Amino acid sequence: MRLYAALGVRLADWRSTTIMLGTRIFAPRQLEIGAHTIIGPGCSLDARGTITIGRNVNISGGAAFQTGKHEIDSPTFDAAFLPIVVADRAWIAQNALILPGVTIGEGAVVAAGGVVTKDVAPYTVVGGTPARRLRERKRELTYELMYRRNWL
Repeated sequence: MRLYAALGVRLADWRSTTIMLGTRIFAPRQLEIGAHTIIGPGCSLDARGTITIGRNVNISGGAAFQTGKHEIDSPTFDAAFLPIVVADRAWIAQNALILPGVTIGEGAVVAAGGVVTKDVAPYTVVGGTPARRLRERKRELTYELMYRRNWL
């Protein structure tokens, strides 16, 4: 974790945060990660438009955060970069895609393979392409994530 901090990633607590192998980070100085957050293997975090991730967030393997896009009606194909925000205790499941300008609310869940094009309300479970509301999640969340290597 110290290497990520040296590269400019703003870590609330490098001792309690885990970024697993194979994760690619673009524009590390524009990435902020809260304490007790786990980012699974093979994720892609394009922070050119800024990514802010809260506390106790679980991002499963293969998830992608894309802050950049092209303006398809622009005659010069202009690029635009919009922030992504993930609030505390959200869970982004395996291979989900979060697109530019999206806010994932506190305790929200994005199901595996979901493509999120719009904001997700707190404690809402979404899934599909594009992601839509599936149900509500219980609000009494008290867990604190701490990745424990099972080979040590």
